[in-house]
Amino acid sequence: MASVTSLSDSVHQRLAAALSAALPQAGSADPLLRRSDRADFQANGILALAKKEKANPRELATQVVSRVESGDVIKDIEVSGPGFLNITITDRAITQTLAARYADDTGRLGVPQAEQPGTTVIDYAQPNVAKEMHVGHLRSAVIGDSVAQLLEFTGESVVRRHHIGDWGTQFGMLIQYLEEHPHELDHKADEVSGEEAMSNLDRLYKAARKLFDADEEFKTRARRRVVDLQAGDPQTLAMWQKFVDESKIYFFSVFEKLDMEIRDADIVGESGYNDMLAETCRLLEESGVAVRSEGALCVFFDDIKGPDGKPVPLIVQKSDGGYGYAATDLSAIRDRVFNIKADTLLYVVDARQSLHFKMVFETARRAGWLNEDVKAVQLAFGTVLGKDGKPFKTREGETVRLVDLLDEAIDRASAVVREKAQDLSEEEIAERGTQVGIGAVKYADLSTSANRDYKFDLDQMVSLNGDTSVYLQYAYARIQSILRKAGEIRPVAHPELDLHEAERALGLHADSFAATVAEAATEYAPHKMTAYLYQLASLYTTFYDKCPVLKAESPEQIENRLFLCDITARTLHQGMALLGIRTPERL
Repeated sequence: MASVTSLSDSVHQRLAAALSAALPQAGSADPLLRRSDRADFQANGILALAKKEKANPRELATQVVSRVESGDVIKDIEVSGPGFLNITITDRAITQTLAARYADDTGRLGVPQAEQPGTTVIDYAQPNVAKEMHVGHLRSAVIGDSVAQLLEFTGESVVRRHHIGDWGTQFGMLIQYLEEHPHELDHKADEVSGEEAMSNLDRLYKAARKLFDADEEFKTRARRRVVDLQAGDPQTLAMWQKFVDESKIYFFSVFEKLDMEIRDADIVGESGYNDMLAETCRLLEESGVAVRSEGALCVFFDDIKGPDGKPVPLIVQKSDGGYGYAATDLSAIRDRVFNIKADTLLYVVDARQSLHFKMVFETARRAGWLNEDVKAVQLAFGTVLGKDGKPFKTREGETVRLVDLLDEAIDRASAVVREKAQDLSEEEIAERGTQVGIGAVKYADLSTSANRDYKFDLDQMVSLNGDTSVYLQYAYARIQSILRKAGEIRPVAHPELDLHEAERALGLHADSFAATVAEAATEYAPHKMTAYLYQLASLYTTFYDKCPVLKAESPEQIENRLFLCDITARTLHQGMALLGIRTPERL
């Protein structure tokens, strides 16, 4: 199925043609079309063009109007103010364009794919081995998953990477403890839950830490163990692998609860780049990008200085020969550029790491690994705050466990579903409660622009009123209920019918889904999609209040309104799927 030309593109083409005819010397000029509350669209491009060509804007606008082809798409066009154009679309064009989207049997609603898709490596959802995931891990996972789906929907080839923290000095302590207490990670049964895996790791971690802090001899043995690990001693690596495997059982259980597919092959932790570290340092040093300073291998920047005015370098290799995060991150860039052949490297990482990534990207540019053809972008996100506006903590002042948070959201949502449910079984209430609860958490996160902090307020998130996923899920379920009630009557588009203003507003907005997908994907901005969907549901509510569907005046009008309901539902369903949120058929 070919993509469908949107109404705004149809109007744009006609205006651009009329502009070129009125001012041939201007070449191809942009009419700067946008939605308007005065008409369906407003074009503002004539003002800038008239200024450039030293023409009278109102006269130029009048000339353009006389050359616009009206009829099938444009019903009316008038000059307003100093030279704006107000454009009204025919009802027939609205219905026909939506009918073409509805007929797309791929389920894409006529949304085009990018003309020149590339390859994006997206680095997101990066938990640490042997450590519990907390609320801070939520945003990277939720934002990253949605951006990956948006990009894939536009035709981009997306490679997911989960750069888990699975290396470093703390493993010396853990491995040494396991060596001396070999049964600490044994399982009672064949099947082990994520919760059990985490409590095993947590117990071992606390015991090892306590011993490490209290016993100098154990501390010495643990430090020796780090050397063995970095040297690749087989027995040490085998024990290290036990920690990674146990942690993965836990990670997968959390991601499953978040309704996210995380594949084992996409998990390439810090350890995955070990074999490249020495070469990365050699390449940087030979090219003069990095220099030795007090024994450490450093990269210096003119514009990055500490409070004392001295330059703050990126340390690639420490003076004792150990490697820091920078060496790993730079090796990952080499792998992603030269082995995966990516055009874009996207990092969904906390804004507090912005300076580190700025330095890493600049270093990679100086080394020639990033250039005009390959770009690296940090999609930096803000902090999750409690209702009091401070970083989200438990009453005891500890970081909040992610699992506890998700469970509470599911409980709250299940209560809302139970209250509204008419004919749902207990099993269905539990399933819908999970979909509504997880959807509520994701939507609250995604509906805030990523770089801003947001308040985690479960009461607000599971509210049926306001900009929440529950409101959108209920709108979708309500439409499904109408379509079921219609029985034998099928949704059919009738382009010959006049439309009510609420039908026109809904239709024009439904048609702009494709433009929203393109914008949200290009800007890595899922919040543009949530804003679009919330407006779609709001316009649907107005339509539902003002335009009877099953009691409409004629059989054709009933069919046409059912068609408007169905295309709204399909758009909601597809848009929510791109956010990683389910839309249950009944609620």
